[in-house]
Amino acid sequence: MTRIATYLGAVAATLLAVGVALAVEPDEIMQDPALEARARALSAGLRCLVCQNQSIDDSNAPLARDLRLLVRERLKAGDSDAQVMRFVEDRYGEFVLLKPPLSWRTVVLWVAPLLALIVAVWMTARAWRRRQPLAADATVAPLSPDEESKLRSILAESEIEPPVRD
Repeated sequence: MTRIATYLGAVAATLLAVGVALAVEPDEIMQDPALEARARALSAGLRCLVCQNQSIDDSNAPLARDLRLLVRERLKAGDSDAQVMRFVEDRYGEFVLLKPPLSWRTVVLWVAPLLALIVAVWMTARAWRRRQPLAADATVAPLSPDEESKLRSILAESEIEPPVRD
C-alpha cells in the first residue's frame, strides 16, 4: 500500500511540474537571461485573472500568456520592475497583484469579516438574553391573606381542592 501511495505521489508531482513548466511557452522566452529572470520574477507576482489563484507564470490561460508577453515587452522597452508592475496595476487594478500592498482597502477586506462575526455574536447574545426569564432565580412573594381567600373561593367554585400550605 505504501508503494502505491509513493508511486501516485510521484506521478502527481511530475504532472504538476510538467504543467508549471509548460506555462511559459518557448516563443515567450527572452534571449537575454537577465531580462528573462526579471520577467519570471515579475510574472510570479502577478495573478492570472482567469485562474485567480495562480500567477501568470504558472497559468496556461490565454490572458496569462498575454500578460506575460506584456511584461516582456515593457522590459524590452527599458522599464524598471516597478514601472512594469505599476503599468500592469494601473491597467488591470490592484486585484492583479498576488501580494497587494497594505492599504485601507486591504485592511477593510481583512477586518470586515471579523467585525461581522463580532456583530453577529453580539446580536445572538442579546437575543438570547431577551429570551431568558427575567427573574429566574427571584423568590415569589407569598400571598396575602386576602389573596389567599380569593384563591380558595375560585378553587372551590371549580371544585378543585386548594393546595395545602406548608
